[in-house]
Amino acid sequence: MAGGTPIERGALTHPDVERLSDVNRDVLRALGRPGLGWWALFALAAAGVGLFFGSWGWQLYRGIGVSGLMSPVGWGVYITTFVFWVGIAHSGTLISAILFLFRAPWRQSIYRAAEAMTVFAVMTAGLFPLIHVGRVWHAYWLVPYPNSRFLWPNFKSPLVWDVFAVTTYFTVSAVFFFLGTIPDVAAARDAAKGLRKKLYSVISLGWRGTDQQWHHFGKAYIFLAALATPLVLSVHSVVSWDFAMGIVPGWHATIFAPYFVAGAIFSGVAMVITLTVPMRKIFGLEAYLTTKHFDAMAKLCLLTSLIVLYAYLSEFFMAWYSGEEIERTAFWNRLFGTYWWASWTMLTCNGLVPILLWFKRVRHSIPALFVISIFINIGMWFERYVIVVTSLHHEYEPWAWGVYRPSIVEMGILIGSFCWFGFWFLLFTRLLPPIAIQELKEVLPPPLRKQRQEVHS
Repeated sequence: MAGGTPIERGALTHPDVERLSDVNRDVLRALGRPGLGWWALFALAAAGVGLFFGSWGWQLYRGIGVSGLMSPVGWGVYITTFVFWVGIAHSGTLISAILFLFRAPWRQSIYRAAEAMTVFAVMTAGLFPLIHVGRVWHAYWLVPYPNSRFLWPNFKSPLVWDVFAVTTYFTVSAVFFFLGTIPDVAAARDAAKGLRKKLYSVISLGWRGTDQQWHHFGKAYIFLAALATPLVLSVHSVVSWDFAMGIVPGWHATIFAPYFVAGAIFSGVAMVITLTVPMRKIFGLEAYLTTKHFDAMAKLCLLTSLIVLYAYLSEFFMAWYSGEEIERTAFWNRLFGTYWWASWTMLTCNGLVPILLWFKRVRHSIPALFVISIFINIGMWFERYVIVVTSLHHEYEPWAWGVYRPSIVEMGILIGSFCWFGFWFLLFTRLLPPIAIQELKEVLPPPLRKQRQEVHS
């Protein structure tokens, strides 16, 4: 399929999209035989998953000592990556829910990928507390349940708050994602054969598209969207309190909650761009993922990058204005200390690179947006690394200072986590419609709607 032209007011204007059946044909084509590009990415992701579990298995066999964690840096790559994936996860449902509540016309083509990204990112983030505790067979101690030993978690610990926050968010996001797929799975059911048809028949829950079903579907969907929006804000604020509740230089700040939420949206939109660009090319969805969609996502990236940059500058200003020598030293150490390279990578990727998005030519260039989104993802990971490591390695007492260096095992788990995420996302593109078919038809231009009326008459 040739490249698509921009969409005006959310309506498709690509010449190949002449009938409603063309939308089903083009989107459901992704569920057919995958091409060479999909298999290459899937093989790479599967190899990375092997690296992930191989590194984790070695750590379980040899003990947590194979990681680079040491005193005083008890949190390293594992917690950094946990916060990164939690941020990615929160942004997906937030993007989908808020755009739905505000009736953004360009939402239909991207929200399915954003919601799937949320579910798989939570699945990835949930692994890292298990990895970090070392003895994973004791991880159930974090769960508050009645037991004969009368042992209960410390409810004053933010890490216990994370258990409640992440599990609650995963439940709501998974239900929100599944509910939105029901009409499209029914469309895939009608076009499928054999085992797939049986599978889709179960997942679609007997959907026939009656007026009563659409009525209940709309009520349930808007309820979950309204529920997910404040839930996302509160859950990622809880994650920020993991740091803000500690009296560590560089952490004890009230700005962390909005700062983390803005960063989550920033990194999440960038990840959506990173995922949809190859998906658009591999499955020939240029008519449905056009420059208008990427232009809108780029503008949202630009807005949140300005908020994040403002938060960076506010942190440095408040450290100077506070007059606290230890606080000033902590932020000076971020820029010119042992981990200066991480701080400057963060500032460059999150503050300087997004400036290019001010230019319309850049926003309408798919390859340029893909490269910029990767830089943003790198910068947001380093942001969490800077927050975690630079504050812990250089606290109050000079005798307790130390330098943390990630081990090969940690880097293997880090790289493998991206492959684990990509593995599930690639499976999603093969098993479920990657774009919302039914909602996409609602924004078709008037001529196509007239054709639909003629067909029904």
